[in-house]
Amino acid sequence: MGNLGNSSSLFASVIWGGIGLGFAIYGKRQGDMVPLFGGVALMAITYFIGSAFYMSLAGAGLLAAILWLKKRGL
Repeated sequence: MGNLGNSSSLFASVIWGGIGLGFAIYGKRQGDMVPLFGGVALMAITYFIGSAFYMSLAGAGLLAAILWLKKRGL
C-alpha cells in the first residue's frame, strides 16, 4: 500500500485522485466507459503506488492512454 507519511506522495495522490475522480464522474454522466474506467484506475494507483515519482509516471501514462483511446473514438 501507499506510503502516505511522505508529504510528496500525499500531494501526488491528491492530485491524481482528483483527476481520476473528474474522469470517473464525466464517464458516468456521459455513459462513456473509457473515462469511467480510466478515472477509477487513476484513483486506484494512489492506493497501490507509494512513491510520488512512480505514481506520477503511472498517472501520466494512464492519462495519455485515456486521451489516446478517446481520440481514436473508443
